[in-house]
Amino acid sequence: MDEKIEQALATERTIDITTTGRKTGQPRRIEIWFHNLDGAIYITGRPGRQRHWYANMVANPDFTFHLKQSVQADIPATATPIEGEADRRAVLSRILKKIDVEPGELDEWVQNSPLVEVTLRPAGGGG
Repeated sequence: MDEKIEQALATERTIDITTTGRKTGQPRRIEIWFHNLDGAIYITGRPGRQRHWYANMVANPDFTFHLKQSVQADIPATATPIEGEADRRAVLSRILKKIDVEPGELDEWVQNSPLVEVTLRPAGGGG
């Protein structure tokens, strides 16, 4: 992967994602935060609200991860929902610590927040 992209993945947080609408089949682009935990990329959201991006990813896991700050890049990606409670707790506890959310909120996030692990793929589908 390009060095500038690797640097952006290590230091930035705000991206756009383009998912495929689960009902319409149309592209849906939104701004969102991502989290890099030792090279593993995750996307989550605050608990308690319906997340169309998450429903779209569950229905159609392939999406586009758009870097847009220090470097512009449209990276093909695949989302894998994190569903097991122990896995969710392990990942979310680290994310919440990074974004200064009170530790007492962890249970709410584990129970009610969308969480996906992102696998970035080389453009063109090559290995």
